[in-house]
Amino acid sequence: MFAASAADRGFFSDVIAMAPMALGGNLPYRRLCREFGADLTCSEMVVADKLVKGGERALLRHHPTEDRFGVQLCGKHAETLAEGARIAVDRGARFIDLNFGCPIDLIVSRGGGAALLKRPRKLAELVAAVRAAVDVPLSVKIRSGYSEDRLNAVEVAVLAAAAGADAIAVHGRTRAQRYKRSADWRIVAEVATAIDVPVLGNGDLLTPWDLARRRAETPVRSFLIARGCLIKPWVFREMREGRPWYPTVAERWAIMRRYLDYALEHLGDDGKGRERARRFVIWHLHFWHRWRPYTEADFHAHLPESLIQKREDPAAGDPEAALLASADEADHERIWNRLVDGDFPGA
Repeated sequence: MFAASAADRGFFSDVIAMAPMALGGNLPYRRLCREFGADLTCSEMVVADKLVKGGERALLRHHPTEDRFGVQLCGKHAETLAEGARIAVDRGARFIDLNFGCPIDLIVSRGGGAALLKRPRKLAELVAAVRAAVDVPLSVKIRSGYSEDRLNAVEVAVLAAAAGADAIAVHGRTRAQRYKRSADWRIVAEVATAIDVPVLGNGDLLTPWDLARRRAETPVRSFLIARGCLIKPWVFREMREGRPWYPTVAERWAIMRRYLDYALEHLGDDGKGRERARRFVIWHLHFWHRWRPYTEADFHAHLPESLIQKREDPAAGDPEAALLASADEADHERIWNRLVDGDFPGA
C-alpha cells in the first residue's frame, strides 16, 4: 500500500493549474496553456469503467512539454478506479485526479461524479483504493456540496485527506448550481482551514485581480483555472506576472493559428484531421469570442461579482476586433477559413 507523502503534497503547493475539462482539455489546447505558464495540466475526464475495458486510451496521450501531466478518473467502483489509475500511471501520468464534482446528468444518474458527494464515506473508500494502487501524487476534485441544503465540502475533504489524498480541489459551487451564480470562496477557505493538505481553489478566476483577491481573503495558495483559460489561454501568464495582458488583434489571430497548428500536428494534416480540427476550433471560438480587455477599474466596479459573469457588446469601430468578438456561427466559420488560408492580420 502506498501512503501519501510530504513530497506528493508539495507537488500541488503554490501552483496555478489548468483544470481538467471535457473537450476544452484537449491535448493541443493543454499544450498552448502550458506554454503560457500552466503549472499542471490534466486529461479530460476518463471514465474508469471504459478505460479498464480498453477504451478511452486516446485521452491518456500528452505532449512532451506537459511534464506535470495528470489523468482525471471518474467512477464509483474501487477496484475499477484503482485499475484505471494503474493504467494511467503506466502510460505516463505524473498524478491522478479523482473527479467527484462532475455535474453531468448521465454521470450523476449512474452514481458517479458529484453523486458521491452525498456518500462521503463511500467517496473516501474510493480514494483509499486508488491511494493503495499507485505511488504518484493524488488529488481529489469536489464541489461545495451536492445542493444548497447540504454544503458538506469540509466533511468530504477531511475524509478524503485522511484516506490518502495529497490535495483537494474545491469548486465553490454546488452540483445543482452549475454555473448560474458566482463561486462561493468562503467554502473553499473553510476547507483550506480544516485540512493540512494543499487546497486548489476553483471558480471565477479570470483576471490577476481575482487571484490577488482570493489570496488576500483566503488561506488558499494553489488554484485551478477552467473557463478563464478557455476564454484566454494567456491567463496563466497574467496570473504569474500579476498584471493583465491586452493582446493586439494580430496577436490574438496568431494564438488561434498556433492552436490550429498544434491541432493539425496532433490530429493529422489531412482531410480527416482538418475536419476534426475545424470542430475543435469552432468549439473554442464559443469561448474565445468572450474576451474583453477588462481593467482593474472594471474589476472593482463589479465587485463582489466576478467579471466572468459579465458580457458586453462587441467592440465598435474595428471590423477585425468585432469579428473576433462575434458569437455568430457564420462568423466563426469565417474565422476558421481565414485561419486555414493564412488570411489574417500579421500572417
